[in-house]
Amino acid sequence: MKFTQRQTMQYQRPEIDKGYANQTLHVDVGDYSISVKPVPEKMKDTFIGGKGFDLWLMWQAVKSTTRWNDPENAICIASGPMGGTPAYPGSGKSIVTALSPLTDSVVDSNVGGYFGPYLKFAGFDALEIKGKSDKPVVVVIDGLDGYVGIEQAQDLPDDAYALSAVLTEKFARGKKRNISVVSAGPGAKHSYWGCLNFSWYDTKRKMVRYKQAGRGGIGTVFEDKNIKALVVRWDSVSLDTNRPADKDALRKVAKKHSKEIVTLDPKQNEMARIGTTHLVSIMNDFDLLPTNNFRYGRDPRSTLIDRDVYEKLFDPGFDGCWMGCTVACAHGVRDFIPMTGPYKGKSVFVDGPEYETIAGCGSNLGVFDPYTILEINFYCDAYGLDTISVGTGIAFVMECYEMELINQKHTGGLELNFGNRTAAMQLLHQIALGEGFGKIVGLGIRKMKKIFAGEYGADAAILEDIGMESKGLEFSEYMTKESLAQQGGYGMALKGAQHDEAWLIFLDMVHNFMPTFEQKAEALHWFPMFRTWFGLCGLCKLPWNDIVPEDNKDTPEPAKVMKHVQWYAQYFTAVTGRNLEPNGIIEMSEAVYNFQRVFNLRMGLGRREHDKIPYRAVGPVTVDEYESRKQRYDKQLIQIFGDGAADGTSEEKVAKLRKYRQDQYEQLKDAVYKRRGWTPDGIPTVATVKRLGIDFPEVLEVLKANGVTE
Repeated sequence: MKFTQRQTMQYQRPEIDKGYANQTLHVDVGDYSISVKPVPEKMKDTFIGGKGFDLWLMWQAVKSTTRWNDPENAICIASGPMGGTPAYPGSGKSIVTALSPLTDSVVDSNVGGYFGPYLKFAGFDALEIKGKSDKPVVVVIDGLDGYVGIEQAQDLPDDAYALSAVLTEKFARGKKRNISVVSAGPGAKHSYWGCLNFSWYDTKRKMVRYKQAGRGGIGTVFEDKNIKALVVRWDSVSLDTNRPADKDALRKVAKKHSKEIVTLDPKQNEMARIGTTHLVSIMNDFDLLPTNNFRYGRDPRSTLIDRDVYEKLFDPGFDGCWMGCTVACAHGVRDFIPMTGPYKGKSVFVDGPEYETIAGCGSNLGVFDPYTILEINFYCDAYGLDTISVGTGIAFVMECYEMELINQKHTGGLELNFGNRTAAMQLLHQIALGEGFGKIVGLGIRKMKKIFAGEYGADAAILEDIGMESKGLEFSEYMTKESLAQQGGYGMALKGAQHDEAWLIFLDMVHNFMPTFEQKAEALHWFPMFRTWFGLCGLCKLPWNDIVPEDNKDTPEPAKVMKHVQWYAQYFTAVTGRNLEPNGIIEMSEAVYNFQRVFNLRMGLGRREHDKIPYRAVGPVTVDEYESRKQRYDKQLIQIFGDGAADGTSEEKVAKLRKYRQDQYEQLKDAVYKRRGWTPDGIPTVATVKRLGIDFPEVLEVLKANGVTE
């Protein structure tokens, strides 16, 4: 292991003021340059922090012609004004953005771990990294000694676990908790599904732990730039570190929310014991657990991979991915022994699994073995691969194999039937190493569809129906066939089919709170805007609505958990000194949300045609799917079209239902675009961007170039 300094910069760390360092750090690993830029008040007022700062920096860094593997593509990382508060639950988030190899547009990912808060406390509200290095480099940000360095690195480990352990040891100076590392891995290098691992040091277990910025292939961009790792060093954190405007008010509201979680979590979802694994049985009960590439929504074997199983496997103890977070949902499994790959036969610690991994790499593959899921989880982290894209992508391949759209000649001999866990593990290792059939699979579903149709002769129409991606991003793990609102939540999400903008299945399908298009459109306005706000401020959304007040069900809008919304407004005011009422949260987020839509438009996307989703997300594609829920679908046809509508063959009924549901989705688009202040083509109007204060000349120029002048 050898390090050679290529560039260093000494700096005077600024005092944090009301949640801001008021400067950003810019590193070009191509020409080894380092610079610091101030954060103007206008930038804070309009873009707030976190994802907002990332988007603004990226907008200035790239052009409409920039592609993901161009040197000017910027990876930006920021926390937010509330990020790093140790007393308020869920306040340790980082938000990462870049142009995605999967979507060809801007993608963002929200992640735990210590890097974002440490970056800010080291003196920088955001980090922008551009360029491509000719040799592997490590970027070091030392907030205690006041220097930034770019170091060429030789003979470092490839996988994230070994690499983070080595770098934590090297830079810690005896205090490993002072270090956070960002890294990717060989899977990110050889596929488009690369994730970034953000570390924190677990003092109880005396080991480095991880959270992942998984979505959109940002780890692939990281590896393409030849960055081995980012390292930040900081020391102790207290309520004073953010220098809040009103520390007493902050302490008061933080105490209320933390106390509520400690009291109610054991009575509700027990996230401090089992994390998000409780969702498996809930999703299965409501026919929402993706099974066999989203073909079905439940399976009797789900009990083999539900909360009770993982509760016994999880290593007990506090598992927060940020200091003082009482949700403490970041669980893991100690002394797990993989059966395959480079760690075969060795005892390892697995960070996870969480619900998305269990559903994506378990039920969606027809795999109901908790140990296989743990092994996939472990290797995805070690290789730097997004478990959601891996699970959804392999599920697509398995269905193609079973439908004989591809065969063993194409797969290199792998028998990729649903439930074949051995073949799934072999394919995962191939993806990570860029070998065999895995080299094609790792390009993502969108590109696989083109290859399977163009080179293997597969039916392109069927591939479009069952290829679970939108805008190039693989679906996260929820069934949407019976929830029109959630179809919109996936299809109209800015970065692709990810549930972090809107999760409306229960409100729509179970509670029927939004029967009209206008009510669905209102929900698809409010919820994405409110959830966007967490990414601006450096927050996790779980404390908002995964643990709720005991009287929440009796409030006028229980889905919004308005008591918590009020607390978040008080929290923001206490830290920043900027008075905020709950309704102001939505307008604050609208500015950034609409700016990102215009950003997509600038990159050649961001129109109605780009908000499409595969029909598998809308309704049954195959006769088998229809007949598995025949009573349900027949009843729906009769309700829609009247007596006799359920007569005829299953093929005829599939076609009839399809036309109706596709029409419904298009009508939903109309209602949502109108509510958001967009044109019928899904583009923000000039009036909207003016109302939100983002009518910059370059924004208006993009709108004008796309025919929007009013």
